[in-house]
Formats: sequence, C-alpha cells, structure tokens
Amino acid sequence: MTRKIFRYILFVSSVVLAVGIALTMVVQYHYFGDQLEEELEREASYLEVVVKNQGVEGLKEVADNSERITLIDAEGAVLYDNRADESSMENHADREEFVEAKSLGRGKAVRQSETMAERTIYFAIRLESGEILRVSSTQYNILALIGGMVQPVVIVLVIMIILAAVFADKVAARIVEPINKLDLEHPEDNDNSYEEITPLLTKIHKQQRQIGQQLAEAVHRQEEFQVITDNMQEGLLVIGRQTELLSCNRSALKLLGVKEAEEKDSVLALNRSEPFRKSVEAVLSGKHESIMMQIQDRVCSVIVNPVFQDGKVTGGVLLLLDVTEKMERERLRREFTANVSHELKTPLTSIQGYAEIMKEGIVASADVPKFSEKIFEEAGRMITLVEDILKISRLDEGCLPYEDEDTDIYECVENVFAHLQSSAQRKNVELSLTGEHCHIMTKKTIFEEMIYNLCDNGIKYNREGGKLSVSIDETAEKIEVKVEDTGIGIPAGDLEKIFERFYRVDKSHSREIGGTGLGLSIVKHAAACLNMNVDVTSQEGTGSVFKILIKK
Repeated sequence: MTRKIFRYILFVSSVVLAVGIALTMVVQYHYFGDQLEEELEREASYLEVVVKNQGVEGLKEVADNSERITLIDAEGAVLYDNRADESSMENHADREEFVEAKSLGRGKAVRQSETMAERTIYFAIRLESGEILRVSSTQYNILALIGGMVQPVVIVLVIMIILAAVFADKVAARIVEPINKLDLEHPEDNDNSYEEITPLLTKIHKQQRQIGQQLAEAVHRQEEFQVITDNMQEGLLVIGRQTELLSCNRSALKLLGVKEAEEKDSVLALNRSEPFRKSVEAVLSGKHESIMMQIQDRVCSVIVNPVFQDGKVTGGVLLLLDVTEKMERERLRREFTANVSHELKTPLTSIQGYAEIMKEGIVASADVPKFSEKIFEEAGRMITLVEDILKISRLDEGCLPYEDEDTDIYECVENVFAHLQSSAQRKNVELSLTGEHCHIMTKKTIFEEMIYNLCDNGIKYNREGGKLSVSIDETAEKIEVKVEDTGIGIPAGDLEKIFERFYRVDKSHSREIGGTGLGLSIVKHAAACLNMNVDVTSQEGTGSVFKILIKK
C-alpha cells in the first residue's frame, strides 16, 4: 500500500510539475508579449513627438538605441527604416498595421515567420502629416523558447522530481502509518485518525464477532461429533475419492488392529485384506454394500455408503460392526437347539420304546411296574430339562418374577444341604458348612439356585466317601462363598468351556451321573443377573473350587 501511494503521489507530483512548468512558460510568454506590445506603443508615442519636432533627422538620432523604426508616407512608400535600405523596400500600403493606422490612427499586427521560430509585432501610429510611423520588435515563439531552455528545464524538472519522490515517500509513510498501527484483532478499540476508515472498522468488528460465533459453533459441533464417534462401539471411517483417510474414530482403529492413523494417507494402509480393499472399491464406485471380513480373531461387517455431490462420488463412509459376539451367539443358538433336540430325543425315545412294548402286550405283568418306573424317570428327566431351559431363557431375557429381599447366605446353604442330604448319603459324601450369617439384598430364589447347582455338581462328580465343604468369608469390601469338593476335578483345557450349555467334562458317565448339562450355565447366567462373579480353580483328580464373589 505504501508503494502504491508513493507511486501515485510521485506520478501526480511529476505531472503537476510538468504541467506547471509548461503553463508558467505559456503564461510568461503571453505576459512578456503583452508587455512588448505596450513598450512598442509607448515607444511609438515617444517617436511621434520626435518626428513632429525634429523630423526624420530626429529618428536617426534615436534609431540605434531602439527597436526597428519605419516611416511610411500616406501612399505606402517607405521614407525611412533604421534596419534596412528604404529604397529597396517594397510598398507597405497593404500591410495590416498600415491600413488600420491609416483609418483608425493606430494599428498593430503580429506576423509569424514560417522559416524562423519567431514572430514579429508591429505597432503603427498615424502622424499629423498623414505619414505612418511604425515600430516593430521580434519575439521567439514558445516552442523556440522551450527549445532554448531544454537543459535548464530538464535539470530543474529532475531536481523537482527527486524532491517530489523524497516528499512522496515521507507523505506515503505518514499516511499509511496510522493504518499500519490499526489493531484489527480489536477494531473497536482503535484511536482512528481517519474518519473514512470508521465504517470499515465497524464492519470488521461485526464480521469478527460473526466469524467468532461461527467458529465457536463449528468447534462445538466438531467436538460433539468427535465425542459421539469416539464413544461409538462401531468403527467409522470417512474417505475421499482418492482413498485418502479424512476422519476415523478409535473404535475403527481398534477393530482394524491399528494404533494410529495419519490423515490424508490411503485408508488401504490400515488393512490390506481382500475384503477390505473390495469394500473401498465398492464405495468409490457408488455402491451400497455390506461385506463380512475376518480381522485376526474378530469378525466384522463392513457397511459402505458412497457420498455424492453434483451426481458424482466424492468419497465414502465405511461403518465397521464387530459381529463376533453375534456370530458366536448364532453358533451357540444352533448348538443349543441341536443339544436340546438331542437331550429331549433321548428320554422321548426311551418313553416311546417302553410304551410301544407295553402296547404290544409283550411285557410280563411282573415287569409292568419296572417299565412304568422307567417311563416315569425319563419323563421326570425331560421335565427337569425343560425347566432348566426355561430358567436359562428367563435369565437371558432378564424376565425374573422375583424381587430383591434380605437374604441370609448361611441359611440358603443350609436349605440346599437339606435338599441334597439324600444324594450325599447315597455317595457317602460329607457335607460341611463354615462361616457366619451374612445378609445381602438379592433375589433369594435365584441365589439359592446357584448354590444348589454348585453343590449338586460337587456331589455328583465327587468320589465315594469324598467331601463337599462350603465356606462363607466376609470382608469390608466383599463376601466370598467358596464351594470346594474332592471330586474328579476338571482338566485345564475344559475350564473355559464348563459354563457352556450342555457341556460335560466326563461324557462317558453322563448318563450314569444324570443331570441336564445346564447346571453351570445357569450358575453363570444367574451370577451375571445378580451382579456377582463366579471363579473356578481345579486340579484333575484332586477336586474343584468354585467361588462366588459378592461386592458390597
């Protein structure tokens, strides 16, 4: 801005200076021309007196010290000329100044020389004798005058331009200085030297306030979006048309097994598997698809949606859903259905077989009670299985028809022991309970079912003459209920599977031991429902220890 102002001031100064010099010379030229005419008129008046008193002789005396003097008779013949031989001069009767002076008494004329850069001014006066006295003088025209003064004029012009440049630089700096000192961050606080800038500063202030509000809103929205996306379990990837990564959340990096990602890098750098590459190609080709892909030990569903602008694909959004648990639930559901079908089919087949034999009448009368007992046992087994399945279903859905109540853990264990006393006696298993009466608020029926299943398993899988002990230990932070048996134990490879539905460690003796294979699964689901934890440790051939941890 300073340079621009400097150039404008220098240009204007130079133009004004040049025009000023030209106008000055023109004015001076005309001024001196007028002065010359006045001098010629005065000199003519003076010479008129000289001629009147002394005649031509008087003109000769003053001729050397004056301008050109010419005396012309009434017919135009030259009687005297102080610069030329009058005998060789032509008649002046047609000259403009002669005609005018003869008719008006005074006359003047100006004639421009075509060959010389000068003009001649003539002034004529009519004498009493009728003769015409003419005085003339030459004057250079303005072009000749300028031509003769080129060097001094150029020198003066250069000096003036230099001075103008110096002053222009200082003036430009002086003009721009208040503008440079403006505080545009706080335009309303400026001590403005220029009233013309006030509307601009006011507008800047309004725009800054508006921009500040818009930026704050944009930052707020960005933070909200960041919080939302960072707390999403689903992975979110936003890519450009050249596969460059524009945005992503932590879940996406976690699902892809990447610690960090650089924006503008290709999204294919995060995962180079064939399904992921195909999903990126699909979204950039404008397709909406859902592709399943395996990432390490997880299964993800990649849902791709292209982004269109003016009918063209400008990018895409990839949503990664971890469907591992869903797939696992589907697998468990299929296994559960198959197991239920198998478990139900076994007693039904037995019932059908015994009933068919009895129907055909090939059973001796003495064997009918025995067959009836078998049918009764299988029916009871099937009812127990259905009840356990219903229990697990209710626990899964959280639809429990029970309310929290004050529960004495010690009494719950005593009730369980009372129900299992006959089973323990048949296997000669000793039951032992230690600890104090601890009270908790929980669903007593479900909690008691947990204890019952653990103790029932402890008796079933115990050795003849073994021991089952339950201890209750209370601290300031938690209550621990420990169920310990001296049974067959659980192999290390089966510890993670024992809580699965219908899973049995000793499948060869499952029919002898009885049960539905859902006891520990019920324990696991009941603990989750009651906000408790179940832990197990076991050593094959020695026994197992189950712990129920209840946080206060």
